[in-house]
Amino acid sequence: MAQESTLVSGIAGRYATALFDLARDAGQLDAVARDLGELSAMLAQSSDLVRLVRSPVFSREEQARAIGAVAEKAGFSDLVRRFLGVVANNRRLFVLADAIAAFKTLLSHHRGEAIAEVVSAVPLTDAQLQQIKSSLSSEAAGNVVIDAKVDAGLIGGLVVKLGSRMIDASIRTKLNNLKTAMKGVA
Repeated sequence: MAQESTLVSGIAGRYATALFDLARDAGQLDAVARDLGELSAMLAQSSDLVRLVRSPVFSREEQARAIGAVAEKAGFSDLVRRFLGVVANNRRLFVLADAIAAFKTLLSHHRGEAIAEVVSAVPLTDAQLQQIKSSLSSEAAGNVVIDAKVDAGLIGGLVVKLGSRMIDASIRTKLNNLKTAMKGVA
């Protein structure tokens, strides 16, 4: 626990650590990770769900009932359903996205993996992701898990974050740097 607490912090970190410990003890790490991945995707796709977890307008009971219905409909494991119930009853649903991210961090550390966040302007192919993974594996001295995201605002190129290191090879950044340089010339 002491080592895990240095990986994640804050309210979200405490919830993630508690869920991680329960899932590890119950031998359900993979099932919980899968359920949290689905929940994360739901949050990314549904503005109504985001409003439910972030808005203080909803009562504790309304939030608990709604998130319970979502978990039931999605077929989440009993452990994840109980976790969501506790978070909702404690009026902490607003930290859900951060708790999911913290759980992923704990799980990756437990498995000896490094998480690399790769943001691109367009979706990358499996071959491209594999090439990035193999390049990063030599840097990370271990297994690397790619968390691929798309941001059309990059225009082109990639932004790669691995631990505290970031490589920004996006067209947007290059244009911004050029713009800044041009202001200095004028």
